[in-house]
Amino acid sequence: METLRDILDAAARGVFPPPDGRTTVVAQASHRDAGVLAFTAHAVVFTDEDPRWVHDTLAAVPCDALAAPMNARFLAAFLERTGRTSETIDAMLVGSPLPGEPALPLQEITDGGHPRIVYARRRRAEVRAWTTGGGVLVLGRGIAGRLEVSVEVDDGVRHRGLGRALVTAARQLAPEPLWAQVAPGNARSMRAFQAAGYRPVGSEALLIAG
Repeated sequence: METLRDILDAAARGVFPPPDGRTTVVAQASHRDAGVLAFTAHAVVFTDEDPRWVHDTLAAVPCDALAAPMNARFLAAFLERTGRTSETIDAMLVGSPLPGEPALPLQEITDGGHPRIVYARRRRAEVRAWTTGGGVLVLGRGIAGRLEVSVEVDDGVRHRGLGRALVTAARQLAPEPLWAQVAPGNARSMRAFQAAGYRPVGSEALLIAG
């Protein structure tokens, strides 16, 4: 049976679920993560709940069937049933590894109590972080063990290309496809990731265990 990781690995290679209007339900890869991935005309719900509940609830949502998995009514029912929380629906991007060494002078953060590391460990395992003049780069294993990146740029050094440089450096540090979750309204971040060669492949709603 195809797993969530199988689906993600295929998407990283440019092979997507069939655009048939269906919703695939797969088991969670860990207790930490449940949620919904939306690709072109195909959704994937990853949960340990009964698949019949997922399909019945989707069928009851009063909207186009293609939109139902990311519809607020379905997500609210999903949150209520699982007792989880969620922040936003993110765009899902992926970048392949790049050769060479990062151009930025990165210094690894070894303090496990650093705020960015503490925050990242709520969602990811094997977290590593680096800092460089006004920016922080974080890598860790998130949904189904995929490698994920996040960055933070200080207000005083914005509009200088640091965000793009950081997410480019992340591809050079990564030994495998690197995933990013970006709020669609964060146009600045979206532009930085796309300029650094990350490809949008879908959207996701992550349900976080309390």
